[in-house]
Amino acid sequence: MPGYQDLYISQGDNFQTQITLADDYGSAYNLVGFAVGSQAKTSYFTANSTLVFNTTIVDASNGVIQLAANSASTANVTKTLVYDVLLRDTSNNISKILEGRVFIDLTATNIHSF
Repeated sequence: MPGYQDLYISQGDNFQTQITLADDYGSAYNLVGFAVGSQAKTSYFTANSTLVFNTTIVDASNGVIQLAANSASTANVTKTLVYDVLLRDTSNNISKILEGRVFIDLTATNIHSF
């Protein structure tokens, strides 16, 4: 079963967070040789992604990944999303390792107005 963690993003901000992926006993996953990807949608049943995270493995042996999105991407998000993080191993097996909601703190000021 995947882990669960909510994300909080201010609309129009550059977003970046590091997450340590761990098993049910708190031991960090060894991500050596893995690839990672993450997207957010309005629902799991929506065909297209609302937000695609730039996802990188920061520290493979200690299970640390980074999710990032630039201000142009977050400026267009206006409601709560769902997201997940998928891992692909060297045999191309894919596993969902993390999921949660993306809460958006809406902004009243147009980021291009100043």
